[in-house]
Amino acid sequence: MNKQTVGITETVLRDGQQSLIATRMPIDDMLPILEKLDRAGYHALEVWGGATFDTCLRYLNEDPWERLRQIRQHAPNTPLQMLLRGQNILGYKNYADDVVEKFVEKSISNGIDIIRMFDALNDTRNLKTALKATKKYGGHAQMTISYTTSDFHTIPYYVQLAKEMEIMGADSLCIKDMAGILTPQRAYDLVSELKASLNIPIEIHTHATSGIADMTYIKAVEAGADIIDTASSPFAGGTSQPATESMLVALRDLGYDVTVDATLAAEIAEYFAPIRDRFRHDGGLNPKVMDVQPKSLRYQVPGGMLSNLLAQLKDQGQEALYEQVLNEVPKVRADLGYPPLVTPLSQMVGTQVLMNVMSGERYKLIPNEIKDYVRGQYGRPPVPIATSLVQKIIGDEQPITSRPADHIAPQFKQFETAIGDYAHSVEDVLIYGLFPDQGRDFLGRREDRFYDVPIQNITVDFATK
Repeated sequence: MNKQTVGITETVLRDGQQSLIATRMPIDDMLPILEKLDRAGYHALEVWGGATFDTCLRYLNEDPWERLRQIRQHAPNTPLQMLLRGQNILGYKNYADDVVEKFVEKSISNGIDIIRMFDALNDTRNLKTALKATKKYGGHAQMTISYTTSDFHTIPYYVQLAKEMEIMGADSLCIKDMAGILTPQRAYDLVSELKASLNIPIEIHTHATSGIADMTYIKAVEAGADIIDTASSPFAGGTSQPATESMLVALRDLGYDVTVDATLAAEIAEYFAPIRDRFRHDGGLNPKVMDVQPKSLRYQVPGGMLSNLLAQLKDQGQEALYEQVLNEVPKVRADLGYPPLVTPLSQMVGTQVLMNVMSGERYKLIPNEIKDYVRGQYGRPPVPIATSLVQKIIGDEQPITSRPADHIAPQFKQFETAIGDYAHSVEDVLIYGLFPDQGRDFLGRREDRFYDVPIQNITVDFATK
């Protein structure tokens, strides 16, 4: 029997709940179970990054930094992991190097151990600053391949990209399959080649959207994958990850050594089940996100993007155009150099697709984000864009070919000045810098709460002033 050890990264506090309930789980739902999560034996707990920061501010009225500190306090032993969009940090555009470095520094000092960093174009130039800062401040730098398919995205391409990341200083490598389109045999072949070429651990991240994720994990582990991402069963399946407890049974039955305590994993699932049911009852858990969507394999489109396109067509009363829209997605993606359909490129490509179909003329209407992409401001497309299309989109402008962030002046001092007295820390300035409108509202409400305290309840020790 194979005694290979397989690590499990539990995603229920970040990607599991982000995928199914749009990241609406408040910290109060997390705190009571953190001690068990900390004792269960996971390789890591994914708890932060992605959309959590934005949602804390926009919908939950929570300080995302305080959320992280509380999780760290209640889970002191298990490594905490976050998802970082490289030079985009947690937003949808590139930030200056000084902001990226400060964000990474504060993420680590507030409790993060592992930073999983990815770039939507697999342009490693957009990961250099985050990587350097992670190493500088003592974090584990997990560099990430955004997985997609095309004639260009071959196994030799991915192996070469992974080698480059290892040479850059990656502590581990993640294959991030955001659309759930990594097939079992492809996973086996890719991981086999990577294990033969790299000396760092390999982690696999996929989504259950298309219905093949469990098989993909088994074949990836068979090829030597070191770690897989799963979610506690109440927040598993659909557009989330495969269920933790089910994968534990399957892996152990196949003879693999898994360090997660199955009894604790079951108790964790029992805790989250009524929370899942509450969101289902309140409408926060849309049943559609649990649908198996094999079409995502055909169109190579993430399930969330499929749902979003359909919702936008419904809003316009144009549902009859759905198949036409789906057929347009691979065409636009090919036109734009086969970018992986991951944030922010999935949203940008989706918008262009809708404009092409609904206007009745391809590229008659072009969003500013697509223009900036063609200008090179997001990075280097995997495949060069045809000169004729570049001309159509940005005219005689010359796209930049250097690292996009080299064209961005330092920003932190500017953010600090703009938010003024509302910010009491570097973390507060970063809240504003990443999400100016939501950040100012949140910090302003916090100040109002402070100044609403009756004056007689405030004690000042003048000896310390």
